Order: sequence, then C-alpha cells, then structure tokens
Amino acid sequence: MGHKRLALEAGEDPIHNTMDYYLESIKTIYDIKHKNGAIRRVNVNIAATTVDNYRLLKEAEIGTYLLFQETYHKGRYETLHPTGPKHNYNYHTEAMDRAMEGGIDDVGIGALFGLDDYAYEFAALLMHAEHLEAVFGVGPHTISVPRVRSADNIQVDSFARGMFNAAGISNATSINDATFAKIVACLRLSVPYTGIIVSTREDKACRENLLELGVSQLSGGSRTSVGGYHQPTSEGKPCLTRNLKGSEQFTLHDNRTLDEIVHWLISLGYIPSFCTACYHEGRVGDRFMQLCKTGQIQNCCHPNSLMTLKEYAMDYASPATKALADELIASEIDNVPNEKVRDLVSENLRLIEENNRRAFRL
Repeated sequence: MGHKRLALEAGEDPIHNTMDYYLESIKTIYDIKHKNGAIRRVNVNIAATTVDNYRLLKEAEIGTYLLFQETYHKGRYETLHPTGPKHNYNYHTEAMDRAMEGGIDDVGIGALFGLDDYAYEFAALLMHAEHLEAVFGVGPHTISVPRVRSADNIQVDSFARGMFNAAGISNATSINDATFAKIVACLRLSVPYTGIIVSTREDKACRENLLELGVSQLSGGSRTSVGGYHQPTSEGKPCLTRNLKGSEQFTLHDNRTLDEIVHWLISLGYIPSFCTACYHEGRVGDRFMQLCKTGQIQNCCHPNSLMTLKEYAMDYASPATKALADELIASEIDNVPNEKVRDLVSENLRLIEENNRRAFRL
C-alpha cells in the first residue's frame, strides 16, 4: 500500500491481548521487508498500563503511544464504563504520565467529541496538554479529534436517544461540521507544536476544509473491522483472518485508497510526507518540541517529505499519481533554502530514481 508507519491497536482482552503479544507483534512488523517496503515506525494504541509495561514498549522502539480519553467528564466516563478494566477514570486519565515516566518520548491524546459537551472536552484537552508540558517538559506529540459515528448495528441518533439519554446525555452533545472546524482551528492556535489527526471517520469535504485550518496528519486506506485488511492469495485462499461482518469500530466516511489520498493532496497543493526521520534521528520528546516551537523543524520536514514522496511514487503510486508527484518534487527542490541540503536532496532523488535505496534521512 505504501505506508511507512502503522498504528497498532488492540482491545482489552486480558487473556489474549498481553504485553508479550504486543511486543511480539511489534517485532514482527519491524522485521517484515517486502521489496522496498518496510514499516519504519509503529505507533501503539493499547489500554492504559503500568510504568514497567511502558518501559517494555520503549525498549521495543515504538513511535508514539496513543490513548484517547473518550470523555474527560468523570461522571459521564464512569456511566459509560460501569465495570471492566476501563472503569477507573483516574488510572485511564493518568496513563500518559506513566508512559512518560516509563521513558516514552512521544504521546498522543484525544477526546471522542459527541459524548459530552464539546466545549468541556476542548478545554480538558488543552489542560491535559498543559499538564504534560508543565510536568515533563513535553506536550502531546499529536492530538486526535474523532467524532461519534455510526457503527455496525448502531446509529448515532437512535443510540443517543436510547442509552445516552438514560445516562443523561442528549443529542445536543453532537457537533456539526462548522463547530468541528472551530475546534480544530482553536486547537491549532492553542497548541501550535502538535500534530492534529483527523481519521477516515470524516468525509472528503470535511477533511479538505480541516486541512486549511491546521490538520497535519490524515489516515488513508483505513479499515476498522476485524480482518479488514484481508487480501486473498493468488490461489484465492485467505492469507489473513476473514473480514468479520458486524465488527466495524465505526463507519468510514472516506473510503478512498492511499493512492487516491496522495493524488488528492498533491492536487490541493500539499506535499504528502511519509517521513519518519525524526524518530530515527532522535528528534523526539523535548528535542522535537523545541524544533517545532521555533519553526526549525521545517528544515528537516521539507526535504524529507520530498524524498519519501519520491519513494512512494516509485514503489506504489499509480501512473497518474507518480506523474503528479514528480512534477511537484521538481518544482519544490528550489524551495529548499540551504544549498548543501538542496544538493543532497537532488542527489538522493537521483539515487531513488535508480532504485538505489539507502537510509535517506535529514
């Protein structure tokens, strides 16, 4: 498909989803090399755990640890999680503190907008970011802003009228596109150093609007069901688990392929980047934050984006997307301000064109 980073997600089955299983999965992902393809950064989205377990994830060389609060409203949270391992509000909310104590440099937070009043959730997100920066000197690497969406056998409206009202939640908690756009814009102004992620929960038109307001990371070609990435072998036999109907976490509103997403972004004037250089060069945690806050990160992001886009164009892009990417890259090389870096990028692009792949990182 062309991705260079993955988000490894797991449910909260204490028997099957153990730390050993996570660590084995991470190692397997990093070990897989197919032609020029390899995953260079595994981000992990698993349940809140202990400091010792976070140390194990750090040793496994994960990228960002992701965990979303769902709702910061304690009463609402406890109502929606009456029993089970997620019932403890404090333990869940303080997970990022333990992750950083365990040595994880980059963490990603988020709230599921629509479970409670959006203004409360927005303020809580900012307070969480402020807390992490005050205590650890590092704010969140990313903030995700998912909205409540329909899922298999569940419609948002009926779900709200039923269980939600019984829990004291009304349809007024849902947010329209205009309000959602304001949330993203205010996040970008309030936390300028962080990456803002919008997933395929949102449709093309919404995501295009949010790009202009500060969104910096988009998913593409996503699946949310068990076995959703299943592909048949050449013999027509399944090579992964079967796609289980009725298992979607939520309904997708952007079903385009990664190639279509890349083509679309270039058409809009953006440079799609598959870069993971900061992680491998140690630009993480407080070092990354300092570069972001001063704007110096652009000196790394811009050249690396051109080289990784070239890799994608050579290895995975359709002819139309490759032509568009090559045109963009050719026009952007002159915009690299440092002459030595510009020459290095030009040389690396030539080597990529010749299928000579070394560790292109700046």
